[in-house]
Amino acid sequence: MEFDRRDPYPCYARARKVEGLTFVPELDAWLVARDADARAVLRDAETFSSAGAMRPEALPGPEAIAVLETVPSGRPVVLSADGDEHRWVREPLVRGLSPRRVAAAVPFIERRAADLVASFARDGRVELMSRYARVLPGEVIGHLLGLDPADVPAVVRGSYRAEELVFTPMEPAEQVAAAHEVAGMKRLLEALVRGRDGDPGDDLTGEMIRAIEPHGTLISNLQNLLLAGHLTTTALIGTAVLHLLRDRDQWELLCRRPELAAAAVEEAARFDAPVQGFRRVATRPVTIAGTDLPAGAQVFVAFGAAGRDPDAHARPDAFDITREPARHLAFGHGAHACPGAQLAREQVRISLVTLARELPGLRLAGPVETQPNLIHRSPEELILTW
Repeated sequence: MEFDRRDPYPCYARARKVEGLTFVPELDAWLVARDADARAVLRDAETFSSAGAMRPEALPGPEAIAVLETVPSGRPVVLSADGDEHRWVREPLVRGLSPRRVAAAVPFIERRAADLVASFARDGRVELMSRYARVLPGEVIGHLLGLDPADVPAVVRGSYRAEELVFTPMEPAEQVAAAHEVAGMKRLLEALVRGRDGDPGDDLTGEMIRAIEPHGTLISNLQNLLLAGHLTTTALIGTAVLHLLRDRDQWELLCRRPELAAAAVEEAARFDAPVQGFRRVATRPVTIAGTDLPAGAQVFVAFGAAGRDPDAHARPDAFDITREPARHLAFGHGAHACPGAQLAREQVRISLVTLARELPGLRLAGPVETQPNLIHRSPEELILTW
């Protein structure tokens, strides 16, 4: 079955129609494309391990690895841990990203969203991904962690380079350059921790310092948080704006009724999940959707496919912000459901409200290419005019 990373939805549709699971050679995994099957896998963390949830698609060479070995690292990390280890590293995230802390961050998000839009509002044209979508989420997670704002751009850049290092084939020299930027990011995180000087503080970093040791494991989990904490939100801002502007009626409806922004966030997440899916590996022989899988079998749980499942969502291929907010899987499900989902929702909601209020005449300026990336699916560029 042909699989196109820029547009996986036709493959998802075919996989939902056939009996059982479909093996996709391009993923080297069994594709779990129906909502009910995806939920069954995600609920059963004992049978389906998260080890290798983001299996690398490109392996750094020895020179790049040597650079990465100069900075602290350690396991487990929340994304790929199971059982007690997973609960141990997840709990400080849940506390650090509590509804109270998210609510406290809303004024900062609103202020920065307004400032960023004001910085290009008189220009008549903007590339939204670089000027806004890749900026706001990094600033927000930096704010919650207590990072010096001057360090945030380097941390954001290091996060993107970390993703490229394991998902994008590169020549050895480019791998080394990326590894240096990743190492620089981790040194900034290490300085953040050491700067607390024995007083962890009452913020997200403090929660993690108090809960996680040794030091290398703490730094690795801070890095994991950074990547998850802003790359996903960046992607969802981009896709939400893209789909609203592709259907002019939907955008104009949002401009007239900004109270629909929260529903627009949920619809964008369902319709085009920013994280298309994660891998799981079977820990024992198991049957899913009538397909017998041996221990060690790799499955790709496709959140994006589940969001278009007609058995779970009426008119699944229609983008409609007036639909009753869907019970989708874009932020995961079960033990590994995203602890930062509410923070992401608030940032995207505030972004849509701000753009609709300040720039109601927004329009797409030409065709849009989607990144061939299943982990953070978003427009490569989003050039807008008004």
